[in-house]
Formats: sequence, structure tokens, C-alpha cells
Amino acid sequence: MKNYEMSQIRNVAFLGHGGSGKSTLVESLLYTSGATKRMGCVEEGTTISDFDKEEVHRRFSINTSVIPLEYGGHKYNILDTPGYFDFKGEVVSALRVAGGGVIVIDATAGVEVGVEKAWRMLEERGIPKLIFINKMDKGFISYEKLLGEMKEKLGKKVAPFCIPMGEKDDFQGFVNVVDLKGRRFDGKKCVDCEIPEDIDYSGVRDMLFEAVAETDEELMEKYFGGEEFTVEEIHRGLHKGVVAGDVVPVVVGSALKGIGIHTLFDMLYDYMPTPQEMHEGVREGINPTNDEIEVRRVDEKDPFSAIVFKTIVDPFVGKISLFKVNSGSLKRDTEVLNVNRNKKERIANISFLRGINQLEANEIKAGDIGATTKLQYTQTGDTLCDKSSPIRYEDINFPKACLYLAVEPQDKTDDEKISTCLQKLTEEDPTFVVDRNYETKQLLIGGQGEKHLKVVIHKLENKFGVHSVISEPKISYRETIKKVIEVQGKHKKQTGGSGQYGDVHIKFEPSSEEFVFEDKIHGGSVPKQYIPAVEKGLIEAKVKGVLAGYPMINFKATLYDGSYHSVDSNEHSFKQAAILAFRKGIPEAKPVLLEPVMKVEITIPDDYMGDIMGDLNKRRGRILGMDPTDHGEQKVVAEVPQNEMLKYATDLRALTQARGSFELSFEKFQEMPDNLAQGVIESSK
Repeated sequence: MKNYEMSQIRNVAFLGHGGSGKSTLVESLLYTSGATKRMGCVEEGTTISDFDKEEVHRRFSINTSVIPLEYGGHKYNILDTPGYFDFKGEVVSALRVAGGGVIVIDATAGVEVGVEKAWRMLEERGIPKLIFINKMDKGFISYEKLLGEMKEKLGKKVAPFCIPMGEKDDFQGFVNVVDLKGRRFDGKKCVDCEIPEDIDYSGVRDMLFEAVAETDEELMEKYFGGEEFTVEEIHRGLHKGVVAGDVVPVVVGSALKGIGIHTLFDMLYDYMPTPQEMHEGVREGINPTNDEIEVRRVDEKDPFSAIVFKTIVDPFVGKISLFKVNSGSLKRDTEVLNVNRNKKERIANISFLRGINQLEANEIKAGDIGATTKLQYTQTGDTLCDKSSPIRYEDINFPKACLYLAVEPQDKTDDEKISTCLQKLTEEDPTFVVDRNYETKQLLIGGQGEKHLKVVIHKLENKFGVHSVISEPKISYRETIKKVIEVQGKHKKQTGGSGQYGDVHIKFEPSSEEFVFEDKIHGGSVPKQYIPAVEKGLIEAKVKGVLAGYPMINFKATLYDGSYHSVDSNEHSFKQAAILAFRKGIPEAKPVLLEPVMKVEITIPDDYMGDIMGDLNKRRGRILGMDPTDHGEQKVVAEVPQNEMLKYATDLRALTQARGSFELSFEKFQEMPDNLAQGVIESSK
């Protein structure tokens, strides 16, 4: 594949609800451009963008794939993103390098949750967008009704650029309102045609003229003067409006039949920004040598810099790193600096990656997207740059894991292997995390939802041959006391030679601090050299509480008396005496079980407030506050026991039709109700 000038490159992400036909649309673009001889099919697992075994098996996208296309003397880097919410991280990484976005809507389903989320993500990042209404040859939603729903849910920026000719089974094509021409499907492909007399496009065209006029003062005067715009002025004005985010074009078609594909190509080139148009043609980062702001122009003449936005771990090829060049250019056999790791990397080869197929490249220039293999230190989100002109771009802000499961190998001999293989999968997917809880002795995996973690488990099996078993994570409880107690601990042991003797009197009482030891010995009843041994004994003993074996916290131990033997006493004896005092006294000090309480921040639309509040009450939650946010949402802050939140990611999705999101963080330990505590104590025994 040849190198293109920056003005001819468009980097565009395809987003939308799962099942809207994004991957089929990409196949149609590939076929129309001549890159493939026949269209692949999602159901048959033959699409270029869904190349992973899991994607073929499940028949939906899991990863973002880059599909570079050549059409009409231009280059289009299409980033095909997953529609399912468990793989939001893939969308986040794609939007980091995309200049524009295409939101694909299923005409049979209307504006679904995935469409609303895609719109929100593009709006928050200031990325220009257009809407492609797919499957116009199927379904039951009228075009007028669909436009009304889009304007209601997405806003008044939505502007139809096309009017369909017929609907459902009678859908034959559309009228391009901008260029005033018809496009009709003749059974094999779309061809130009006359505009049917029964289609009135004047109202829609007037709306577009108004949008054009608002982009330029000179055009505004012309509009109010009643003058006609030239075709060039219409395109220039609409391009300016789309890039500024003031106009969102709507086009229609059918990916399966190839209707609207040529128009989509033209729209992407005419209205999506070039790499140089975004962010005023510059990229800001930090100079690692002085932590000051460093700027790069999106220009081949500036020093090389790029951001790695995705990593693919392929069992045959090895690690593939996908990057977007922000400035300069990259050639093979070049040494660059990874600023994040402060390591030099050798770029042995470069290519344009289409799905998993590598298209050979000699150079990748500013504004373009490429790939390289076998980088030693580089991970997703890292900056690669010229060694003599270091710059570090902002990290990609991936969503945090919100669902955790415990995992263990079916075969115990795979214990070490499972950790290594899971760690490799975190390189490929930064939203997936692995953590070992040394207290419960469990290996935990965290992700965005059940579907996400199931995919990880299958990858573990298919890529690395490790079979595993998953279960709910164990909760790390604590124990404490509620009563003051004084107790004697005496360790006395006589053997053939010198014996062992240690005697301590300790007061145990509740405390706000985790553990306090106080020495109140007077008169030398316990020699000073043995007092540290008493504290050491208590520290060792408190690791295992008396109720269910969980660590003891929030108590104070005061050593106030004791006795010793001039020959038989030693540090070990006093350590054992302290342990005996703990085991004897704590059961009498009214021990109770403590459970971890999490601080949860839930963001939800107003409509779901009642359901969420009721659900939190059922989970023994305590509401701390509510704050309104943008987009008519509320942020609910609450404290909820961890045990009640293990599957909250799944439950919240069901309660809010996937419109809600949340973040968890540990807050404190609090006393557990007796009836629930008894269950934990019994199970521990």
C-alpha cells in the first residue's frame, strides 16, 4: 500500500449498538473499493475485521480492528469498534486516534442505548461525526419517525443529507439532497437516477442551506440576500460545520446490498477532518526532561512521535503494536525512544495492518496509522518518539474494572502458568486486570462485565491451553472487640535443662486505630529487654482472630504487670505468654465480625433514580449524597457492604438498560449484623 498525502487521509471510527451492522458495513466498503472480491459474512465468520477466534465463534466484535482502504485516490483508515458495552475500552482506544466517527444505527431498532453512548463519547471528545442508518431494506420504523427520535435523543444538530426512496421491502435507494441526485439499487449495485417527482426535498435542503450560512459571515449575507449557493460553497460550508461539530449529517443505506456505500465514501472524504485539521494541527505532550508542555505540529518535517493505541497478542506472529504517527515519519530499521518506559526500541519492520493481515510499508507518515511487531517494552498507551526530541503524550484513560471473579486452574500444575498467561492478556486488553489476594489466597481477574471475563477465560483456553474454574471472590473480613478485658498469660515449661518462663498481665480494649501497644510496666516486673517480645507475640496472634480466623483490628493492648524468672525467662517465653493472653482474653472481650464497606459512585439518568435508591436499600446501603451532572444525569454516592456489590455490574446494567455506570473504592470496615456474621463464622469452620 502506497503512502498518501495527509490531506487525502481520513481516520474514522465506526461506533454503534451491538448488531447494528458495523462489521458488515466495513465489508461492504472493502468490496466496493476493490480490496476484496466478495463480501465476508459475520454469521459465517469470514469478515476481515472479526479475525479473532472468539469473534468468529461468538459472531460479534470483541476487538477494535483497523481496516485501511484505498478509494478514489484517497485513503481511509476505518476503526471498526465493538458494540457491546463490556468492550468499551476498545472504543476508547480507537477514539484516541480517530479524526471522525460514524454512528451506525439499525433502522429496525431505532436509537438504542449503544447509539446514545457512542454519541456521548464523540461529543465529550469533540470528534466530528455522521450517522449512517443501516438496514433500510428491513424493519418497521419510518424515516420520519426515526429522524424525530434522533432529534429528541441526540439533539438538533442532526441533519438529513438523504431522503429514502421507499422503505422496508420497497427501499430502492435515496436522494442525495446536497448534490441533488438520485441513487437507485438495480439489483446488483447503486446507479445514478432521476429524482422521483413525488419526493419533496425542498424543506430538507433549506435546512442544510441554513446550516451552511451559519458557518461563514459572507455566506450568511448571501443567504439572507436570497442568492443561491454554489456546489463548492455548500460543500465548504457543510465541511466547516461538521468539523466544528455543529452539523451531524444523516445518510441512509443497506450494507448488505451495498446501497449508500459510494455516498458514504464521498461523505467521509468531503466532511470528515484531515489529521491536520483536528486540534488546530498540533498535538500537546510533556517534555520528560523538564515536565514542561511540548508541542508537535502534525507535519512530516517535525521530529517523529507516535502513540501506541492497541496491542494484539498473536500466538504465531507475537506481539503486534498499532500506532498513529502524530508528527514526522517512521521508517523500518529505526531506533526510537519509549518515553513511558525510558527504553530504546528497535523498529525492525513496519506495515499497514488490515484486520490481522500485514500490508508491507517502507514508511509511515504523520497522520497515518501503522503497525510493528515484537517491541520488547512497549504497551498500549505508550509514546514512541525521536531519541533527540522526547515527548510524552497523555495516557489513554481506560475504564476501571467493575466486576471481579476468582480463577484457578483445573490442573494444579498450571498454577504458575495461569498467572503468566493472564498477564499476557492484560497487555492486549488494558481494561482487564489480574490481582492476587494474598489474604484469601485467590487469584482475581477483573473486567467490564460477565461477557468480558468469559471471553478472557476462553482466550486463556484457546491461546494458551490452560483450562480454569471461576468462582465468586472471597471477602476479606476483619474481627475486633467491643469490651474491655484484663487477662493473664503465663507460659511455663520445664525440661531437663533450663526451662521457659514468661508471665504477662494485659488489658485489651477497643481503639479507633488499627493496633496500639502500650507499655505501663513499673518496678521492673517485666524486664525491658522482654517487652518487644510481648508486642511481637501480639502482632503474630492478631493475624488470626478467634471468631472465624480473620485478622483482628481496632484494639489496644496495654502491658501493665507480669513476672519473670532470673534463669528461665527469655524473649521466646514472653512472646508465647502474650499469645496465650490474646487467645484467653479476646473471646471474653465480646469479639465481633467486621465487613469491608465500599464507597460507590453511580451515574444514572434521572428516570432510574427511584429504582437505584430502592435497590441500594436492599443491599444495606447508606446514601451519602446526590449531585446532578451533565446530560440530565445524577451521581449517587453511597456506602455499601462489599458482599452486596459482587455482581453489581450485571445488576446495574439490567436496572438501567445499560445506561448506568459506577466506580467502587474501599472505604472502611464496619460491624456486620449478627445473623449474617453467624453464617460467615459457620462457613469458616
